[in-house]
Amino acid sequence: MDIKWLFKLRGDLTQKQRIILNVFGLLFLLLIWFLLTTGAEPILPKNVFPDPLRVVGAFRDLVSDNNLIQNLCRSVGLNLGGYIKASLYAIPIGFIIGLVPLFRGAFQRMVDAVRFLPLTALTGLFILWYGIYVEAKINFLAFGIFIYLLPIVIQRIDEVDDVYLKTVHTLGANYFQTIWTVYLPAVLSRLSDDIRILTAISWTYIIVAETSADQGGIGSLIFRAGQRLGRVDITVACLIIILLVGIFQDKIFAYLDRKFFPFKYQAKESYDGGKKLKTISLWDAVWDFAIAIFTWIFLGLYLLFVINEYYPVLGGLKPLSYLFGDALWTIHTLFIMVLAYQLYNLYTKFFVRS
Repeated sequence: MDIKWLFKLRGDLTQKQRIILNVFGLLFLLLIWFLLTTGAEPILPKNVFPDPLRVVGAFRDLVSDNNLIQNLCRSVGLNLGGYIKASLYAIPIGFIIGLVPLFRGAFQRMVDAVRFLPLTALTGLFILWYGIYVEAKINFLAFGIFIYLLPIVIQRIDEVDDVYLKTVHTLGANYFQTIWTVYLPAVLSRLSDDIRILTAISWTYIIVAETSADQGGIGSLIFRAGQRLGRVDITVACLIIILLVGIFQDKIFAYLDRKFFPFKYQAKESYDGGKKLKTISLWDAVWDFAIAIFTWIFLGLYLLFVINEYYPVLGGLKPLSYLFGDALWTIHTLFIMVLAYQLYNLYTKFFVRS
């Protein structure tokens, strides 16, 4: 049996091979975890790292005794708020600094330097400026994302190929037409991948933000129910939840990337200089279909819950306020953007294309 393909430098894997190896890798890690933490005298004592069965029990405790769903929604709301604010600031400012020599000369060095700020040391300043509640936490997260996103925007502007600029200049494009038709689509298409990577940073700092003023959230749950009570199993369970949410967010970003920038998936360069089609896998197709269906379902439920916030039709229960608290505006902003995009698609489908 030839297994050389398993060790070929930069070798490609089929979808089937990738799934098999992913399952094998997961089972291997679970086996190592089980061997290190079980037995009468485990290699890792239970007060240092829990066994898998204890972590499973911790999930049950999180749901029944610690309002897991509410805490998770609070963290998601803060996360979205940080992304929204950081993007609204970083992208326009990045374009101004990256495109206009006056501002590049004045602020480029400061933009490069601000990345070295230790963000955890700035929590006191944000508490002083914004208080200890949701506003301070969202602004802290937004700043944490902003200082990484801003230099990337400038870098992506520098990477725009000159051939596109020469083409639009030949066609007679003016200053703003060049920005709209070349710089904006080229930068945003690459920036979408960078924003996906920043998901990890946002979840890192959300743990720091939520430790002040216990208003719920996964970070607060780790500190309150995990570390303060010595429940290492709850801490590990919360970390696994963050991993799963991060993977889900990454899939959402990948879906949006295919929707907004489909040209990135038409072809790609192979290392030997040739071209080959970049096909969409069966999993991607199923995922896209599921998102398309659930998007309309969630929009319908969201509109029902919004109406209920002002004209209670579900009695005294207000699910959105209960789940997201003061970060509810981030959910409103998200669903307004989703609804606008869906309505635009319907408009182009039935009116423009016909």
